[in-house]
Amino acid sequence: MGEEKAMWKLAAVTVKQARRLIIAVVGGTVLFIGLALLVLPGPAFLVIPLGLGILATEFVWARRLLRRVKREASRIAASLGGGPGPARRP
Repeated sequence: MGEEKAMWKLAAVTVKQARRLIIAVVGGTVLFIGLALLVLPGPAFLVIPLGLGILATEFVWARRLLRRVKREASRIAASLGGGPGPARRP
């Protein structure tokens, strides 16, 4: 009975590791494509946050970086006069 329980626990760990690896590969690939689109024609500023969003489902560092990117994008949009952001002083 104990051996069977250990096998199920090992299988659960393996599934978690496989899921994490798949997310890392897919998110990393999307992020890499977004970075390449900075110099190639394409929507880099949409693809990079998408890749970070995928990575942020599993990795704390990606979640923090995504928050920072959102905050900076909001700040830039506000300074350009569009989008939500901190109120400007007259």
